[in-house]
Parts: sequence; structure tokens; C-alpha cells
Amino acid sequence: MIKSRNIFLLFLLFLLVLGCEKKQQRLDEEKFAFGTFFKISVFSEDNINSKSSIEKSFEEIKRIDNTYNSKVENSLFFNLNKTKKEKINEEGIYLFKKIEETYNLSNKKYDITMEPLMTVWGFSDKVEPRKKLPTEFELEQAAKNIDFSKIVIEKGVIFIQKDGVKIDTGSFLKGYAVKKASEKLRESGVKSGFISAISSIEAIGLKGDGSPWKIGIQNPNNSSEIIGTIELVNQSMGVSGDYQTYVEINGEKFHHIIDKKTKYPVKDKKMVVVVNKDSFEADLYSTAFFLMPIEKILEKVNNTPDLEVLIVDKNDQIIVSKNLKFNKK
Repeated sequence: MIKSRNIFLLFLLFLLVLGCEKKQQRLDEEKFAFGTFFKISVFSEDNINSKSSIEKSFEEIKRIDNTYNSKVENSLFFNLNKTKKEKINEEGIYLFKKIEETYNLSNKKYDITMEPLMTVWGFSDKVEPRKKLPTEFELEQAAKNIDFSKIVIEKGVIFIQKDGVKIDTGSFLKGYAVKKASEKLRESGVKSGFISAISSIEAIGLKGDGSPWKIGIQNPNNSSEIIGTIELVNQSMGVSGDYQTYVEINGEKFHHIIDKKTKYPVKDKKMVVVVNKDSFEADLYSTAFFLMPIEKILEKVNNTPDLEVLIVDKNDQIIVSKNLKFNKK
């Protein structure tokens, strides 16, 4: 069966100490989208504006879900998977270009056409839970339909140039929704706010008491423990882990981040945490980095301003980029 650890970061996020200035009030609201819960928190002296700002942000999340989610009927990518040809607007082109950049950054390991392999492993509501490991033949057949290079844009039209190739938006769209929701908050004048979509988050300014937002980082081996904390100020965080979503086959767990070359889940890492100033990129990079060699990740991060990473490798060693402020427990 598929198990998704959606408690991830929920109890940790609200290590976000609740203190605030006397005049400021904290308003929280939570709604379900993209198969998970989005929570928005705002500190403000104007509760009416806070409520309006939060509502606008949730409307934006809903718009993105309906417009682009490959699991939502009549969305761009849902229809593209069926028709192989759809008109695409400027926002859709922007999404595609950022995905393409990440695909190239990862040496083509990050690929949004992984659905066939995901299905073979049992990560789909359309298939019965697996009772035994996929055969090499099953894996080879599925891998034939994984190829991001077969998706192209020409003159405002996006094409899938090979039958069997399908797009799955699960590895990036939630982070984009957080990014756009935070933009709505900022446009409404919010100076202190927080958006959480479990493993994709964004912090606006400082907390109401003037301190940074403190995020607890879950121990990938034990959901009731943390390995330390990271403080965020006008920053985003994306997290990918081998414990978030997995299937159990013959008592053994197999997680959902699959290397398309080996056709098996990645084995050298347990968790990747990305910190930067863009929640869309943080979501993209957390998955892409999970698929990349650790030395290549550090090379990229240590040479990119405002980009940091924390990695827990297969041996539980914690590896951090040179400028990440991680407070180990």
C-alpha cells in the first residue's frame, strides 16, 4: 500500500514560537489542495486585511490547482496528456522553462515524465498494491515512456511528441502554488506571514515578535524527533525525503523518488532540504538534488548566492552547504 507521511513538518513548523507584539494578532487558516493541507499564518494589527489577504492567497492556490495540476480534469497538463497538443500561455511557458532548466541542471535525472515507472512501483490509485517487486521486463517497458525531451513548445503550443509519455506535476506545482500565494500576501501589504504545504514552505519577513521563523527539521528515521532547526527570514524551503511517500513490498519500504537509470528508488540519501528565496525553485531543487550526486549538489549550491542545502545521507551523516545556518540538536 502507499503510505504518505503528511505529518511531515506539521508539528515541527510550529516550533514557530507563538509570541507576538501586543498590538499584532495572529490569524491562521488551513485548506486542502494538491492532495495535502496548505496553512497560511499572518501577523498583523488589521485582522480584516489579514483575512482578506489569506482568502486571496487561497484563491490563487485554487487557480493554480485547477489550471495546471495533471490530476485535475481539464487542466492544461491533464488535457495535454490526453491530446498531446495544447495551447500554452506565458505562465505555462514560464513553468516549462524552469522545469527544463532543472532537468538540464540534474543531468536529465529530474524528469516530470516519470509516471510510467511510478505506476509500475505502485504509486498510483489506479493500480492494486504490489505484492512483489517489479520485474526487469516491467521496469524496462515503463522506462521506454520516460523522456522529457519529447515535450516541446513551438509558437505558443506545447506538444508531447511520443505516445505513452505523460507529465506529472507532483514534483513542482505545490511549490509554485506557495510562491504565488506568498505574492498575493505581499501585494496585500502583509509584512509577517508564513505559508506551509507540508514539505514546501515560505516565510515572509519576521514573526510578530520580531524573531526569525524557526523550522524544525524532522529526523528521517523517526517522525517524532528533530535533528535540528533552520531559521528563515524572507526565505523558502523545499524538502524531499525517502520517508514521505512509499510502498511496502514484502515488508520492505520503497520510496517514491526513483532514478530513471536504475529504475529503483535512490539509495544514497534519506533527505534533502533546500533553502532559498523562491519556493518554486526550492520544490524543484529538493527533488532534483535528491537524484544528483552529493558532490554535484554542493558544487552547485556553494557557487550560487542565496541557495543552501542540508542532506542526510544513507549513513545518517548530516551534510550542510557552507553558508547554511543549521542549529543541530
